[in-house]
Amino acid sequence: MNWIILIVAGLCECGFTFCLGKAKMAAGWEAVWWYAGFVIVSALSMYLLAKASKTIPIGTAYPVWTGIGAVGTVLIGILVFKEPATFWRMFFIVTLIASVVGLKMV
Repeated sequence: MNWIILIVAGLCECGFTFCLGKAKMAAGWEAVWWYAGFVIVSALSMYLLAKASKTIPIGTAYPVWTGIGAVGTVLIGILVFKEPATFWRMFFIVTLIASVVGLKMV
């Protein structure tokens, strides 16, 4: 169950970076709402990480959490914010995923 909580926490990290990206493109009250979403989802992400790390070693939980967030944020950048999907970006995302999986396995 705590692995599911950790995955949701990582997805929340993607959510707060998405909110941050939308907020910087918005103005007025729309930006305020995106920043509010950023704060709420950030707090939820941290809470879930703390909850998951009660049974998962922090040396594993934190890299998995940041790995999910990093990969998800790059994918959001490419799919939503139209950032370039270059060979090297994809190469290093794959190596990041392999590193997180390797860490989980050892």
